[in-house]
Amino acid sequence: MKKLLLQAVLAAAVLGSAQGFSQNQKPSLMLATTTSVDATGLLNVVADEFKKDTGITLKWVAVGTGAALKQAQDGNADVVIVHAKKLEDQFLADGYGVNRRVIARNYFMIVGPESDPAKIAGAKDVKAAMQKLKDSGAVFVSRGDKSGTNIRELELWDLVGGKPDKNYMETGQGMAQTLRVAMEKQGYTLTDSATYYGIEGVKGLKPVFENAPELENIYAVIAVNPFKITTAKYMEAMEFAAWVTSPVGQAVIGNYKKNSLRLFEPMADKPGIDLSK
Repeated sequence: MKKLLLQAVLAAAVLGSAQGFSQNQKPSLMLATTTSVDATGLLNVVADEFKKDTGITLKWVAVGTGAALKQAQDGNADVVIVHAKKLEDQFLADGYGVNRRVIARNYFMIVGPESDPAKIAGAKDVKAAMQKLKDSGAVFVSRGDKSGTNIRELELWDLVGGKPDKNYMETGQGMAQTLRVAMEKQGYTLTDSATYYGIEGVKGLKPVFENAPELENIYAVIAVNPFKITTAKYMEAMEFAAWVTSPVGQAVIGNYKKNSLRLFEPMADKPGIDLSK
């Protein structure tokens, strides 16, 4: 009886060790990410392909860039995908992030009612567009959530002395929800092109100003520094960063389309990327 009990204990120990080894071989990775890569469905495809190639399960929380970086600072993420260079620089300078790598881009654009009451479509440049918008008194719907989009929006308002005093609304929500509020209020908003073209149910809004250099929208991946956040899974985070910047990962990004439109341009292999963006 004692011999059988000992064999059972040994078998359980071996099984537990094997299971632990299996879990170590195929761990999970927590990503804090900006909303656009999630709302468009890209992240679902990335996660599936990443797991096929590495065995690592990617989990994520989709929030604005400011909130994503805060998640990492609080020890709730191992890696981030973000798109606000000033916030990223501070995150790196404070020691929370390491090994920033550019992965993709799209462009911001101003969208508004079909009738374009502020006449933004005829603006000669982005500063003129913002001035027309401010002078018109038209409704402008802001995310107001310290996201990368919100940060860029405020930078654009700074070109004309700051945001409007009236008819300026803050949703405190993501891009998809903010677009829907703009649609309901027949107002304007700043959106990334991927979310505008990649989600369903946005009607009555059209792009009224786009394709300006100031509207370039760069996405980067940053691993959380394990010396700052000791629980961070640095090896897995770097494996993800390596994969998403590899030819395979970049092809996944570049081949992803909605309504026959490519939503993100892969950028890891492009020379001369302006990392100040």
